Amino acid sequence: MDFQDSLVHHQCVHKWFECQVEETPDAIAVIYGAQQLSYRQLNANANQLARHLQTLGVRADTLVGICMDRSPNMVVAMLAVLKSGGGYLPLDPTYPRERIELMLEDSQVPVLLTQQKLADAVPTGSIHSVYLDTQREDIASYSPENLDISVESKNLAYVIYTSGSTGKPKGVLIENQALFNFVQSLTQKYEVTAKDRALQFASISFDVAVEEIFVTLVKGATLVLRSQEMLRSIPAFLHTCEVWNISQLNLPTAFWHKVCAELPSVEIPSCVRLVVIGSERAVPHWLVAWKQHVSSDIRLVNAYGPTEATVGSTLCDLAGPNAVSTTGNRVLPIGKPIDNVQTYVLNEELQPAPFGVAGELYIGGRGLAREYLNRPELTAESFIFIEHPEAGRIRLYKTGDWVRYREDGQLEFLDRIV
Repeated sequence: MDFQDSLVHHQCVHKWFECQVEETPDAIAVIYGAQQLSYRQLNANANQLARHLQTLGVRADTLVGICMDRSPNMVVAMLAVLKSGGGYLPLDPTYPRERIELMLEDSQVPVLLTQQKLADAVPTGSIHSVYLDTQREDIASYSPENLDISVESKNLAYVIYTSGSTGKPKGVLIENQALFNFVQSLTQKYEVTAKDRALQFASISFDVAVEEIFVTLVKGATLVLRSQEMLRSIPAFLHTCEVWNISQLNLPTAFWHKVCAELPSVEIPSCVRLVVIGSERAVPHWLVAWKQHVSSDIRLVNAYGPTEATVGSTLCDLAGPNAVSTTGNRVLPIGKPIDNVQTYVLNEELQPAPFGVAGELYIGGRGLAREYLNRPELTAESFIFIEHPEAGRIRLYKTGDWVRYREDGQLEFLDRIV
């Protein structure tokens, strides 16, 4: 089995990344201020850390916490955990101590990758902490070569906790095969190339960071980590994007609304070719402003998806060369499912709702999470099985979102049911 065949067989994003390293070892993978790592350096650092993790007992499905500031080491840590066979739990150090403590206690991670300066802020207890800043020399003593271990598609890739807006935060277990399918689909949908420079905007604890990081690194593009300073104003943000020659932006919808509110006094840099928005409903009024003042060459994609279905499940081009019609619409579409994902709009009897009739959105396919961590009853309630007339028995995630199909097959998000 050659490398590419192994990639398809195992469906692991870190193997895909290793393949890209072989093709473009000297290309710049990550930039943060004056710091930068080539693909070769990023891979070597991740391999060394992965070997260190193995000496600490990390194996398939072992959960490893990552709590550190936005930096190249954050990306190294994510790759290292995957390479070691484990799954990572991202913990944003800016979160309240109580929330971090809740996630650590619930997940029972045996190992935490962090920084010395955060030692007093993170309630680790009996967890074995590895400080990537002060222990760098020890970690660098390990081999930088790729690891020869078997990581399977059904092994854990990561666990991300939901916001807890509808109750207690829940840990969602995502497997390698689900992550691989998502990344593979989006690299095609977004037409990512090695020439792209993507801004890493989201918190590490928000699953959009998964999209920003891995969709970029499997294609030889450059990941540029944002600074806090660039967020001081919309003009400052856009100016920095222009200086950094950013071509891809993945923005919270609320932040995009702020950008639109300042048009036309600000301009979207000509280097930007793709803007992806998501996490809440986009307002039609701001789309009108966007279309009036932003070049039609720039794609604006509305993304939708729950954490339980691996970051994103549907996409819709709202502006740009492939935009769908939104004229006169009071609700902007969230689009159609990505590859190997299926969407179903069902009524209370779990029967398909006709086009134009509202129902609850259910999601099926390769993107579904394994389960909720330590929540078997909630897993059984949210992930159900139904008999499909053609596919037989299928597993679906019950989103709790009220949607409908337009005549063109695009989904519209209407409201939360619960």
